[in-house]
Amino acid sequence: MRLLYCIFITFACAFVPTLHAAERNTPIVIAHRGASGYLPEHTLEAKTLAYAMGADYIEQDLVLSKDNHLIVMHDIYLDQVTDVARKFPSRARADGHFYTIDFTLAELKQLSVTGPFINILGKEIPKYGKRFPLWHSQFQLATFAEELELIRGLNQSLGYNTGIYPEIKKPYFHTQEGRDISRTVLQVLKQYGYTKPDSKVYLQSFDAEELQRIHRELLPAMDMDIPLVQLIAETEWEEKQVQRAGQWQNYDYEWMRTPQGLEKIAGYAAGIGPWYPMLANEEGAESALLSHARSLGLKIHPYTFRADRQQIPDTFRSFEDFVAFYVEQYKVDGLFTDHPDQVRDYLQKRPKPQHEDASP
Repeated sequence: MRLLYCIFITFACAFVPTLHAAERNTPIVIAHRGASGYLPEHTLEAKTLAYAMGADYIEQDLVLSKDNHLIVMHDIYLDQVTDVARKFPSRARADGHFYTIDFTLAELKQLSVTGPFINILGKEIPKYGKRFPLWHSQFQLATFAEELELIRGLNQSLGYNTGIYPEIKKPYFHTQEGRDISRTVLQVLKQYGYTKPDSKVYLQSFDAEELQRIHRELLPAMDMDIPLVQLIAETEWEEKQVQRAGQWQNYDYEWMRTPQGLEKIAGYAAGIGPWYPMLANEEGAESALLSHARSLGLKIHPYTFRADRQQIPDTFRSFEDFVAFYVEQYKVDGLFTDHPDQVRDYLQKRPKPQHEDASP
């Protein structure tokens, strides 16, 4: 049944017109964890559907397994998207989490995957209400190689050139575990031919020091030259932790939003991935972060645009208005979205500038 479903979605791709951004400053559509507004995130089915919906780039969050396979997973934990607690109840660490790095690929393939959920008093509640129902159908975790082969295969069979947008998740954690995840990611990218600026790849991370290491050391050593994107978080999100005076503390991201910080980022990255509210100041006008990043020539790819009603800011009447504001007013270069079809639909029907020739 799983194979038939994939074949059906792939067949549907043949009827999608060439939708990818190529015309005047049309921002790229980045499928955030695939078409995750419709199918469980980071499954091959969600990626195939994102492809069918005309995404320009498809995102892969990457963590390592016990036997050093790159697994496409949003977090270093398996807790809130798989049935690991039922299949391997004794494998949690002392903090109660089940870590991907503690399981072999063979073990990970035994897990069922569903949409993200929150466990409240023993009951699993979907994080996003009216999406694909929890535990329906059958989905699996995939390796980075499996996903790259899927996208490359669809590019070949359909004649498109859909790109990839991998994220190295928590390099500091993998370093503690004795792993060099960044080197492993680059080795796989090189194996599949993603080595040059025109290879249709962006490599992203929340870890500034690791991106600098990739830029200065790893890429030159591996004869690679691919664009890097600095993701920007709020400090309290715990995207990175550092040790100070023997204590683990949240990494301070505030420097990235200063002119000096952005100038530093421009020295090693081609773009930034800010949380979308960071692009507005308190009055709703564009923030200094946005204007200065643009002046430095950095690509601006904010995250995450979701069409779920509760995920649309109250200042906008609809998801289309939400997207339109960031495209037309802030002129972003790309958008991470759980709903790539709806962003693509807006971009296809957006009004042309008055100065543009309206003749056929």
